[in-house]
Amino acid sequence: RPVESTRSRNAGNSRMPQPRSSSAPVLSAEEIVAGKLGQFARSRRALVHELARHFKREVPGDVDRFFAAIEVGRWEDADAIFKSLRESDKNSAGPASENLHGLWRPIQETWGIARAVQDWPAQKLLDYGNSVLGSLRPGMVYVGGTDPGCFIPTFLNETSEGERHIVLTQNALADKTYLEHLGFLYGDRMGMLTEEDSNRAFQSYIADAQKRLQHDQQFPDEPKQIRPGEQVKQDPAGRVQVSGAAAVMGINERLLQTLLEKNPDLSFALEESFPFKSTYANAAPLGPVMELRAQDEQNAFTSERAAQTVEFWRTTAQQLLADPEAAGSFNTIASWSKLATGQANLLAGRNYNAQAEQAYRAALEIFPGTPDAATGLAEVLARQGRGDEARQLLDDFVQKNPAQRDFIEASRQALLPAKPPGKASSSQP
Repeated sequence: RPVESTRSRNAGNSRMPQPRSSSAPVLSAEEIVAGKLGQFARSRRALVHELARHFKREVPGDVDRFFAAIEVGRWEDADAIFKSLRESDKNSAGPASENLHGLWRPIQETWGIARAVQDWPAQKLLDYGNSVLGSLRPGMVYVGGTDPGCFIPTFLNETSEGERHIVLTQNALADKTYLEHLGFLYGDRMGMLTEEDSNRAFQSYIADAQKRLQHDQQFPDEPKQIRPGEQVKQDPAGRVQVSGAAAVMGINERLLQTLLEKNPDLSFALEESFPFKSTYANAAPLGPVMELRAQDEQNAFTSERAAQTVEFWRTTAQQLLADPEAAGSFNTIASWSKLATGQANLLAGRNYNAQAEQAYRAALEIFPGTPDAATGLAEVLARQGRGDEARQLLDDFVQKNPAQRDFIEASRQALLPAKPPGKASSSQP
């Protein structure tokens, strides 16, 4: 599951740092970030007004007040205004007003970035974003999945000197209004998804989910093919209904593949939210993220490169844990652990099992509470015939992270067959 930008546990000051005069010879990380945030808020407010003219919408006064509050560093005011504009349903990230649908993405982005500024140590935010952006080659499209993995690179991409990459998220490709937003921003630079593409992806996903549901019903003793977080039901008339985050991401995975097909001459880099296993066959590590369609000899994913990836994450883990500011920031370690987990998933997907195990362990060393790293490692262990070790790993993880019990248990059912009756697991005392 995606790592979320959780509020810092020790954030005491709710006011954003203020930049000093531009005449100051050296700016601190806090002042750099504050200056960039003001710059980003101004540019996104201008974009909202451009979108309003394009879609023939009115910009409510609260939207301008929201951007003004961000620009001068009044986080609590901006947060309150944003929440008044957002739909009251906590499970929804959309706007409360229909009028805001075509304008919502830059508002949501600005709020997410301002929240990251609140939650992250300024230097760690810059380090994370620059590491991701610095790994990209010229002309590369960046696809970010988690909140930090999307918002922070977007923030620095728009406020730093140098190339402005196309930046988007795979999480919203099934959203028509998001596709309209991408078309407005990048329609002259890349081929865009259409409503027909969306319908085709949905029907393809439904057909696949129905097959996997039938497998689980016919072979209840085999590992489950319906994924954790994926809710698939079939009514008496044979109609299939799907819901849950994993189902939405299954559709988004198909849409990302279609986007790649529509842009054969563009190169893409991906930061995972949910694993998109269909992308692994031609992917390769690229700094802390992964390059999609890395097919030429120069970028081939060899065993040597797999070993280099493991060494990258061992070194990164040591550096993070030796840095008190990084190690003391939940958002920092959780986000880097998520990046490590994504590359471990890629290693596992390419059958570099030994290297995948080491990368998963590095992810858990960075942040022991990463559920995706625990389940990924358990899958690699089970694949190598180490089922008891995998069960023990998941038992230990649940004991230390009881809030993740449901997710871990659903993953256990999918990964590990039940122990035969009367045979004790080695995970039991």
